[in-house]
Amino acid sequence: MGEKTRTDTAGQTEKGWDHDPPAQRKWSPLGILVLATGALTLLVGSKETSDFWVDGLQHWWQQVRSQYGQIQQLVIYLDNGPNNSGTRTQFLKRMVEFADGSGLRLRLVYYPPYHSKYNPIEHCWSSLEIKWGGVLLNCLKVILQLALRMRWRGLPPVVKRLEGDYPDGIKLSKKEMKPYEARLERSKALPKYDITIRPIKARSR
Repeated sequence: MGEKTRTDTAGQTEKGWDHDPPAQRKWSPLGILVLATGALTLLVGSKETSDFWVDGLQHWWQQVRSQYGQIQQLVIYLDNGPNNSGTRTQFLKRMVEFADGSGLRLRLVYYPPYHSKYNPIEHCWSSLEIKWGGVLLNCLKVILQLALRMRWRGLPPVVKRLEGDYPDGIKLSKKEMKPYEARLERSKALPKYDITIRPIKARSR
């Protein structure tokens, strides 16, 4: 089934729909799950890109860093998607900058292709989809309100909009990437799936 046309009383032809009309704007969710506590943060932005991922992580850290005063390292489990992979130059550049800005040692651990279902965050998405199911998600307010109704380990998530526009296709040349690549400590056995980034200055306790 597809589009239909209709004519209003002024004789103007406009497009009609035999199903829900498409959304005027698309929104992308980013989930950050603390495995030790089950605390879940959902950030909604204009588009999923490398910058969206790192901006979301930075926003989360700014909100929670006072709770984790003793933490020196974040181990981040990732699904190896196109915007956060171990070869995505813009993502790795931004992660090096995040390590330096936060003083945290970062370890990026990737699930291999077709194994993202083992990532615990995937179970959070299924719970969110239950709240979204059967509802016309036609505006950001509805998306955020329904997300607040879900529960993970009996608690509601922190739900925020991530401001900003995120254009596609940002990447670094080999020359531009060289100083950032030098900062990446890649596992000899799994260089694309296990990467450590040490900050220039470690976070003070």
